[in-house]
Amino acid sequence: MFHNGASDLPVKNVQYNGDTVAVNDGDLAATHTSAQRTIVNQVRQGILADQLGFDYWFQTEHHFQPEGAELSPNPLLAETAIASRTKNIRLGQAANIVTWHHPIRIAEQAAMLDVISGGRVEFGIGRGYQPRENEVFGWAYGSTIQDQERNRSYFEEAYDIIIKAWTQDSMSHHGEFMSIPPSYTKWGHKQTHAYFSQEGMGRTLEQVLKLGAPDMYSAGNPVQATTTKLLEIPVYPQPLQKPYPQMWEPLTSPRSIRFAAERGINGYFIVEPNSRLKQNIDLYHAEAEKAGWPDRQNRGEFKRGWDAERRRGVVTCRYIHCVDKGLGDMDRAARSLELQWDYYGPFGFAAVLAEADEPFYDLNTKVTAKMLRDKKVAIHGSKQYVIDSIMEVKDQCGYDDFMFHTWFEAGGFQGEEIEAQMQYFAEEIMPVLHKECGRIEREPSSVDLDVHARVPAAN
Repeated sequence: MFHNGASDLPVKNVQYNGDTVAVNDGDLAATHTSAQRTIVNQVRQGILADQLGFDYWFQTEHHFQPEGAELSPNPLLAETAIASRTKNIRLGQAANIVTWHHPIRIAEQAAMLDVISGGRVEFGIGRGYQPRENEVFGWAYGSTIQDQERNRSYFEEAYDIIIKAWTQDSMSHHGEFMSIPPSYTKWGHKQTHAYFSQEGMGRTLEQVLKLGAPDMYSAGNPVQATTTKLLEIPVYPQPLQKPYPQMWEPLTSPRSIRFAAERGINGYFIVEPNSRLKQNIDLYHAEAEKAGWPDRQNRGEFKRGWDAERRRGVVTCRYIHCVDKGLGDMDRAARSLELQWDYYGPFGFAAVLAEADEPFYDLNTKVTAKMLRDKKVAIHGSKQYVIDSIMEVKDQCGYDDFMFHTWFEAGGFQGEEIEAQMQYFAEEIMPVLHKECGRIEREPSSVDLDVHARVPAAN
């Protein structure tokens, strides 16, 4: 399952410069209270997804949006809450936008979630594409999206740092953007000296510290009044999964597909129609084969599309709205799609809705609910229509094993309505898909968070 955090406020149309634009029907105060409900609903629905038998739960990261299409400011934190109340569902992000974060900090946060969840993290990484977000968070790191090559360089360096933090007992990094630890870091702490002076600590004192004399010109405590400099740091905690959690990246361009395939990163595709998705899967597997089937556990070649046993390959996500048994509302679901795409459209996402044998659509193309439904990017309809359309993804794209993500959450719908969609899908559709596609048994958490206080008996 995928959750993008759309507002539950009604959707209305506003006339602007001769165009009809779908937006939230609420003032700023209303959007703030809606955001609070959305965050609670994300946690509730993540817990419900586990209870209903869904295998994966993915959230995005987005900020600052009164318009209503999406909101998910901290997927790792929300999923920590979900982890504390679940046992099986795997917890992913599509994605953590690493260009907005210090890589050591996000490495720590993701590792904490992996430890707390008992090894259930699927760690998603992305570069970001919206200047309102990128320039607010990225200015401190120089990762502006208005310079695509600079943004990409920061992203790739941050990726390297995260892997080091997770896999090396003690690490350092000195690159274009980051110096970890900074070369000027004084550290004369006696406890550090005592610890690394022992035999068999994994690193020697001289590897961790560049030893120097006291600095008579420095004021302050003995830790800083020194010429001894820090050379390395250990990052805690490291993930429970070894060597680190499976990584994911939302993919659109051939360049991003190539980057992921060459590094053993799983691909996450959302808006492509089946013909273009097949083309992208072909490219991903060709690049993975060319690079020698990179994999975090060096397991070699994996099945086309998805390898369920190894949890490797690519996944696609589709908007799902079921209308059987009095459930659902096709008109409101259409307005929700147009709320989403009146937001996404100006960023150029309409281009990738073109079929594989068509040129990319013009960036200014107006995307309608009918277009999304016709291309089955949005699968809205009866139980049998939903089943048939999902199986078409598997068959037309040539998947061996099959992993498919549902996107139920929709702008203008209340949390209870989304939960009813989830319940219906799990009861009526999921068993059919499991019979047709097979299923690997879920691995339960290795961590027990259940506690029972011993309360003294009342006098």
